Amino acid sequence: MMPPIQDNTGLLGEELGEINTLLKQVLDVPMPAELKAKAIAMLNRIKKLIQYGSFFKEFEPIQLYLSWVLKIPWGIYTADNLDITFVKEQLDKTHYGLNEVKERILEFIAILNLLSKQLQIPGTSQNTVKGGSYQAKAPIICFVGVQGIGKTSIAKSIATALGRKFNRISLGGLADIKELRGVNKSIPNAEPGQVIKSFIRTGVMNPLILFDELDKVSEGGSVNADIMAALLEILDPEQNTGFIDHYLDFPVDLSKCVFIATANNLGGISAALLDRLEIIRMTSYTDDEKIHIAKDYLLPKILEQCGMKKEQLVVAEDVWPLIVRPFGFDAGMRQLERNLNQVARKVAKRILVEGVSGYQVTTVNFREFFPQDIGIYS
Repeated sequence: MMPPIQDNTGLLGEELGEINTLLKQVLDVPMPAELKAKAIAMLNRIKKLIQYGSFFKEFEPIQLYLSWVLKIPWGIYTADNLDITFVKEQLDKTHYGLNEVKERILEFIAILNLLSKQLQIPGTSQNTVKGGSYQAKAPIICFVGVQGIGKTSIAKSIATALGRKFNRISLGGLADIKELRGVNKSIPNAEPGQVIKSFIRTGVMNPLILFDELDKVSEGGSVNADIMAALLEILDPEQNTGFIDHYLDFPVDLSKCVFIATANNLGGISAALLDRLEIIRMTSYTDDEKIHIAKDYLLPKILEQCGMKKEQLVVAEDVWPLIVRPFGFDAGMRQLERNLNQVARKVAKRILVEGVSGYQVTTVNFREFFPQDIGIYS
């Protein structure tokens, strides 16, 4: 451990206190040894500059740089939940169907179980393993499907089931590579890129990071190529062990992260990047699937959000086919969810104004709750 900076100049003011405070923080944080030596050298240099009166000019950018470095949760990892039964139950609890997606995650869990047994980590239960203790290559999955099919929500559910922290990076309209790679610290108001900020937001070094709307990256030729090249380095397990953010200017290991991408289609995604992705196509829901999802997933969630009990809004069985059919041509669930929200709001108002205990939506009265352009009678 490096000793504290000594006050060789006799200056014992506030400035020296700030430097030594930063030094103590640098020494206490378990960052990589090379980065720690770099930070200490910066502070020692500032100490020498105090006597020349250029302290404030030099100190501010270094203080900002070190504040970002100290925010990164070096050495902090969440433990993966390796109970394959529990993970399956959690995924089934939040999403109906999507069996191919769930199966791929369960296969990943099975591999982690075998690796954890080989490691025989002291103090680790059979159902968890420290996220930084193994070198399993997580699948780089890309969910492809139309809007509203559940690509983003299943990614969140996977993170919850695994016990991972979740962070979403939206690539829609991304027009500058600096948003991913960061800005050189010599430039005023520079900051790290979104990948490093994912660690800071989640507080761990092995989050599940979602790259949302991969196909909507800016279509400008060179910009698109640069961003695809950066994503290739981030996602490729052969390259991401030493990802360099331009602001941090130090290699950071991304191999412990789980990456998931989403896209509406594969057009615009570079061939090299596609070669690294496991494409899982999420097809449109059938009417029967929509009825099941609406009854068992959407309506209970909406009632909870509205502060209502399940007996206060009951939808008769023979009503469901009437209200989902127009959306049988719509792969997603968003419009149906919006209409169920509308029904819940109308019922909540009637409960408050009319003093009734609740309502049942039937084939006789469903037009009181649903617009005329909804249902097979439209």
